[in-house]
Amino acid sequence: MPFDPRENPDGGMQAWLVVAGGFCCLFVSFGWINCIGVFQNYYEKNQLRDMSPSTIAWIPSLEAFMMFLFGPVVGKLYDNYGPRWILLTGSFFHVFGLMMTSISSKYYQFILAQGICSPFGASLIFYPAMSVCSTWFFKRRALAFGIMAAGSSLGGVIFPIMIEQLLPKVGFGWSMRIAAFLILGLLIIANLTVRSRVPPFPRPLVLMEFVAPLKETPYTLVVIGSFLFFLGMFLPINYLIVQAQQVGMSARLAGYLIAILNALSLFGRVLPGYLGDRFGRFNVIIILTFFTSIITFALWIPARANAPIIVFAALYGFGSGTFVSMIPAVIAQISPDMTKIGVRTGTCFVFISIAALVSNPIGGALVEARGGDFLGAQIFAGCVMFGGGVALVAARGVQVEWKLNVKI
Repeated sequence: MPFDPRENPDGGMQAWLVVAGGFCCLFVSFGWINCIGVFQNYYEKNQLRDMSPSTIAWIPSLEAFMMFLFGPVVGKLYDNYGPRWILLTGSFFHVFGLMMTSISSKYYQFILAQGICSPFGASLIFYPAMSVCSTWFFKRRALAFGIMAAGSSLGGVIFPIMIEQLLPKVGFGWSMRIAAFLILGLLIIANLTVRSRVPPFPRPLVLMEFVAPLKETPYTLVVIGSFLFFLGMFLPINYLIVQAQQVGMSARLAGYLIAILNALSLFGRVLPGYLGDRFGRFNVIIILTFFTSIITFALWIPARANAPIIVFAALYGFGSGTFVSMIPAVIAQISPDMTKIGVRTGTCFVFISIAALVSNPIGGALVEARGGDFLGAQIFAGCVMFGGGVALVAARGVQVEWKLNVKI
């Protein structure tokens, strides 16, 4: 009998425990990725100080790329076998990769441990959490996704502050180990609580099922919008600390910018999710996508003092947080078969992985081309995110015949 998402309980002890477990999953996966700007700045001044910023940027870019790349594979495994063994495997690789990073000193070691092993594990943690939520909620799906995705914001607040405080006190090695132990503790909770309401539905591997959703115009436009938005989204996260210090902000204050950004993204994940359930998920995500692009032009580019940079970090966190939390809800909304939600979500995120891979090196190259000035990278980030908003407008338009006063 086919699964009908309208029968989802939309609440109850077990459903909210799943959200709590998913919160932990996103705290340790996307929350960890959200603090990549700390390492870009640290490596430029310490272990990899003889390398160019664009070369160093491949480490955080690989983190984001590897976490998103395996979306279709993990999605297929999830649809066939459920989340349990995927989560356990991911827990091992994520923690092991960070432990190996703690003893790394050479570029290739950081690439292997922090750029490949750890985010591969994070990928196996991230996707099951994003998929199980759709099997427990229907009317309150965006809110549930928002609460769960708030874990990535909280992780993005705690991890950079924790790392910044630990580095001068216990050194790089123990800073990474302490972070890994915290991640391990939260993953124990996640492994005990994350469950799917839909039993696994094994199907043979058919490569075309990864491509088939792209024949649907709304889905393809959402994928294009996601690709463009993520192509620009990581640039402020990765370079904001370096850029702020360049215009005169103290290193101590600049170290808190990523935490401020992620603190406000917590509200950007939860509040728009609630509004999306009431006024339409496409409507809300489109508004916040354009908002994020506009403040990149209007605030980040002219910012030359502490106050406007801090305001930009806060507002950017709120706007970009919405996109991350609502894309899975939007994909679920336009997906006719919920037993294939893992594959459909994963296919979208594999395109996002390509954007995440090339985004920071492009930004680094633009900075180098202008002799250390960030204007080119800032314009690039704002333009591609604006393009993502245009694609989402098109995806909405083909569904409702371009009517404005429609909840969708």
